[in-house]
Amino acid sequence: MEIERKFLINTLPDLDKYNFHIIEQAYLCTEPVVRIRKEDANYYMTYKSKGFLKREEYNLPLTPNSYNHLLEKADGNIITKKRYLIPYLNHTIELDVFEGVFDGTVLAEVEFDSTDEADNFIPPDWFGEDVTYSKEYHNSYMSSIKL
Repeated sequence: MEIERKFLINTLPDLDKYNFHIIEQAYLCTEPVVRIRKEDANYYMTYKSKGFLKREEYNLPLTPNSYNHLLEKADGNIITKKRYLIPYLNHTIELDVFEGVFDGTVLAEVEFDSTDEADNFIPPDWFGEDVTYSKEYHNSYMSSIKL
């Protein structure tokens, strides 16, 4: 089960001091969400159920060859981003700095163990609007919009 909140960013912190992943992902289907992802040298296929704050999520490993084969079958925009891992209290902020077709977009996600924990989370001052319930900021939606 994935429980996460998503935020826009008012001011970027100094990113040079944080580790990051290079991510490329594409969508085979958006209802339900079936995504393939290359994260550094790791490859996955992910299923996500409907929902915003809380939804089911299952990951399956892929080989590079199977990823590339499925990438050819993906629909819409391919999402590329750097994901910075920023410690905050007892959480990790996953700060996505998008590249490619969504260059300039920056979103933060924070995962939680329970909906109560998510509901009571107080974000840092540099966070902006909470867009957890806005479909426009789901990567699956972004993959499907015409640019």
